[in-house]
Amino acid sequence: MFWRLLWQLLRASRSRLAVALVAVAAGAAVCSALINLHLDAERKLTREFRTLGANVVVAPSRSAGSGGEAPLLGAGVLEKIAAARASEVVAAAPYLYIVARAANDRSLILAGTWLDEVRRMSSWWKLQGDWISSRDDLTRCLVGRAVAKQFSLVPGSELLLRYAGRSVRLVVAGVVSAGGTEDNQVFVNLPVAQQLAGLESRFGVVQLSVTGSAAQVEQVARGLAVALPGLNVRPIRQIAEAEGQLLSRIRVLILATVVLILALTALCVLATMAALALERRRDVGLMKALGGSMNRVVRLFLTEAAILGVAGGTLGWVGGVFLSGWIGRSVFGSAISPRPEVLPLTVALMFGVALAGALPLRLLGQVRPAVILRGE
Repeated sequence: MFWRLLWQLLRASRSRLAVALVAVAAGAAVCSALINLHLDAERKLTREFRTLGANVVVAPSRSAGSGGEAPLLGAGVLEKIAAARASEVVAAAPYLYIVARAANDRSLILAGTWLDEVRRMSSWWKLQGDWISSRDDLTRCLVGRAVAKQFSLVPGSELLLRYAGRSVRLVVAGVVSAGGTEDNQVFVNLPVAQQLAGLESRFGVVQLSVTGSAAQVEQVARGLAVALPGLNVRPIRQIAEAEGQLLSRIRVLILATVVLILALTALCVLATMAALALERRRDVGLMKALGGSMNRVVRLFLTEAAILGVAGGTLGWVGGVFLSGWIGRSVFGSAISPRPEVLPLTVALMFGVALAGALPLRLLGQVRPAVILRGE
């Protein structure tokens, strides 16, 4: 009997309940998408921050220099970094910077590095031409946009560089635009710069791109410092701190948005249930006149609200999967993976919202059967 009455109530109020169901499903879709985003935000954002370049630098101690010359690192450092390399390290590239001479004796900055590793930590660079993917490519170079403009270089142009009586002739493979100091540099594979400078197996610094939160980056840096005693291992704190602050702000923003959406959804359900409570005064009065207890009547209407919350939460979760996928592709360039734990959480939230919106049903307890039977 209970379920027959419930079915009749749902059929009789299907238009108003449909409006409430749409509101609950829409709120659930946005909430589930934001919860998915919150759970996946750290991984996505840290990946995006890694495209900003290195966030940990390994450099020689200043006291290691002699005769006023800048101290340099040796190949043994790379072996120790490789042995201590944690899974959070996305890329590690040694750098040797020298000031070389080009046409008309004009100077430019030559950066020798591992260009295959640089590509992993510099995916935001815009490239005209081809990237140098092999470390054995010793005849080609990449030039920054400002250098290309200054020397009228395009992909395929030749560039003659001189340093300390030595020279090397290179072919421009591509022109890079990074929007920073990289635009004023020429990039070659490390052996080219070492041969030109006469510094075999030597380089100035090692730059690493480490994924994870600011605390994880600090932890990786401390581990490297232990493995490399006497060297200066430091995280680039501006990037690490900016990442941590941005993650915290996004978490607060997502939480505030979810709370606001839940409140608005509850208000919509509240308005619908208030209208239903007024419409059902006669039905409730008749039930009470026939001997039905108020507890059973309230349980009937609460079950209706619970069904509304569960159905809206489930439908909203499905919509949230598509919505979170769209947000991921638009913001991060890859879909956000739906988390299975979001479904019960979304359904539970909408269940609570629906029950909170059913508060006007308490007014039905004040209905007097005699008044209803008199038609008042």
